[in-house]
Amino acid sequence: VVKFRRTGESSRSEEDGISGEHEVHIEGVRAELEPVELGDGAAVPKEFANPTDDTFMVEDAVEAIGFGKFQWKLSVITGLAWANAMEMMILSILAPQLHCEWRLPSWQVALLTSVVFVGMMSSSTLWGNISDQYGRKTGLKISVLWTLYYGILSGFAPIYSWILVLRGLVGFGIGGVPQSVTLYAEFLPMKTRAKCILLIEVFWALGTVFEVLLAVVVMPTLGWRWLLILSALPLLLFAGLCFWLPESARYDVLSGNQEKALATLKRIATENGAPMPLGKLVISRQEDRGKMRDLFTPPFRWTTLLLWFIWFSNAFSYYGLVLLTTELFQAGDVCSISSRRQEVKAKCSLTCEYLTEEDYTDLLWTTLSEFPGVLVTLWIIDRIGRKKTMALSFLVFSFCSLLLFLCVGRNVLTVLLFIARAFISGGFQAAYVYTPEVYPTATRALGLGTCSGMARVGALITPFIAQVMLESSVYLTLVVYSGCCLLAALASCFLPIETKGRGLQESSHKEWGQEMVGRGSHSPGESQE
Repeated sequence: VVKFRRTGESSRSEEDGISGEHEVHIEGVRAELEPVELGDGAAVPKEFANPTDDTFMVEDAVEAIGFGKFQWKLSVITGLAWANAMEMMILSILAPQLHCEWRLPSWQVALLTSVVFVGMMSSSTLWGNISDQYGRKTGLKISVLWTLYYGILSGFAPIYSWILVLRGLVGFGIGGVPQSVTLYAEFLPMKTRAKCILLIEVFWALGTVFEVLLAVVVMPTLGWRWLLILSALPLLLFAGLCFWLPESARYDVLSGNQEKALATLKRIATENGAPMPLGKLVISRQEDRGKMRDLFTPPFRWTTLLLWFIWFSNAFSYYGLVLLTTELFQAGDVCSISSRRQEVKAKCSLTCEYLTEEDYTDLLWTTLSEFPGVLVTLWIIDRIGRKKTMALSFLVFSFCSLLLFLCVGRNVLTVLLFIARAFISGGFQAAYVYTPEVYPTATRALGLGTCSGMARVGALITPFIAQVMLESSVYLTLVVYSGCCLLAALASCFLPIETKGRGLQESSHKEWGQEMVGRGSHSPGESQE
């Protein structure tokens, strides 16, 4: 028998009253246990997990179980899927190589980059819908295996048209990889969610760094074909380990599969060595999952539109900077590009330059900026909130872009590109934290998928700015990137919902905020807004 003073809400509140002392008889507890009496305001011991309610939700279970061994394993496995950054980073290395080896004009080089983003753009919403309809694990596994197959196959492409089609199919598979964040976020307690999602982004940074190091070793000896094949290694490891992944308990509850959800939660509790909440798991079945119209209901309409532009700007600027870095390093600085423009016109349009060892070194340094970007975002996101973190990242990127107008030397150029990439990658990471938090379980994967699709629109356009427009006017190119990020900073500030300190909403049929504040995060006298 546990005596306690009721302070929370449950299905028994109407019968027993909101306040007053009550007794709960816990079935299955040995009779020889000593009774425990809790004083006013005292916390319920962890051994009893959640004795104040006779029902609990998945959110309660995730919070009670906490972060432990299970989440560490999940971090590594989903991180391997997230290391598909190698497939993206390879674009900035492959483009100049094929430009020289196959004598491709600049528009075909840009098209080779853009076709990957066409595939991602066309599939992101589809993968989100699959993940909402058939499960997060199903969507993620299929997309990763698809990417792995066509990634390896593209290494055997004999001519330009073949590699164009195969890289487009790789992009189609990559469009579903962000669903790893959806699956991962739904197993994380509220207090550690932002930090963990940001730390999984380290795998993206590791993927980009590993790709550059791999290129330094492989390109001079084995060539670009082996680089394409070896870049699929992280996805191959994921394919071997994905059998361990469980389906999201939140998805199972929403799809009416209570027993499977309960079994998953018990498995997590066992691995973490933590107690399960007592009582019955509440199910809130919703058949119409993954519907586009739910993204435009009154509580989410402005959030969806603003997030689409923010994601567009993030990818447009991030991938633009990746491609621009290669171009600027080959030229030396911004002024060199401008002064050489007339000389380039006088030369054959197929004139090319291979990446040198110095180019690879500088590319590695700017790639390493992903790690400070993670650390800065990690430090500020729970202090100033998700919205302000994104706004700050866009503003710093815009400022650094404007500083490139100055005729700076190669060292200063490297520093400015380092800072710009650190903050734009930090803004991208903050968007990956915010988006799964703001949408309910019924549309979370679709919301993330559509945002990812809009990001690919930006990534699709950016090669024609960073590679084609750059030949006409380097200053206009920098103004486009800087202006876009200034508008994205404003959009971040105008987002109507701040998700800092909130739980994950389960059903889209409830108003935002009804299930959002963690149960125990307020004292009895505090109001829950």
